[in-house]
Amino acid sequence: MKITLAEPKLIKEPITIISDLVTEAKFKADKNGLQLIAMDPANVAMVIFKLLSSSFIEFKVDEKEEIALNLNYLKQVLKRAKSSDSITLETSEGMLEVTFKGRTTRKFSLPLIDIEEEEQKVPDLKFKAEIETESQLLNDAIGDVDIIGESVAFVAEKDRLIISSTGDLGKANIELKSDEFTKIKVEEPQKAKYSIEYLKKMIKASKLVDNVVIKFSTEYPLQLEYRSTDNLELVFILAPRIDND
Repeated sequence: MKITLAEPKLIKEPITIISDLVTEAKFKADKNGLQLIAMDPANVAMVIFKLLSSSFIEFKVDEKEEIALNLNYLKQVLKRAKSSDSITLETSEGMLEVTFKGRTTRKFSLPLIDIEEEEQKVPDLKFKAEIETESQLLNDAIGDVDIIGESVAFVAEKDRLIISSTGDLGKANIELKSDEFTKIKVEEPQKAKYSIEYLKKMIKASKLVDNVVIKFSTEYPLQLEYRSTDNLELVFILAPRIDND
């Protein structure tokens, strides 16, 4: 395998975000591109990352290849990439060779590791609420509820999404109405709670794309989708938080 990106941020930013949730992960490379599917250690969140072959200026993958890496190590290396560099990833004798080419040529070698776990598969989820909106609106809402509590409630009703939290400091309530920037599809009211700590890590994907698709159902997982046509997709699935009250 030998693949080259002209835009470092297409892999640099996603790996930084994913490494907050997952320490070790397995990439799969084939003719379609590079893909990662992984669960966090607590089995609360799943991340699906796809970097399409059309993102690369060079893409040589003769046969399907699996590459398992420590994401913290990979993140530290990718942080050294300048925005003007190209990044080449190449496998060689149990190592991943990472080369930055700009005004200088810099090379790093990372050991491939063995991950003994069952292959992760994306669950077939059916959602009753779907909201597409600007990434920054979701970021602002999560920032607001973060000062109040540890969990956040999502309520989807006809023409509006309510994001709220209750805690010792009181209550925060944010309402997004259906308009030219926010599209809401829901047949009947849906409500579920999720961890704010996990959401804070996931919404950093707003650095990659301007819009986010939010999908959920009552007491059901939440799915956040960040997609850029012809480049990448970063999708998160978060288990609901069930309260005893």
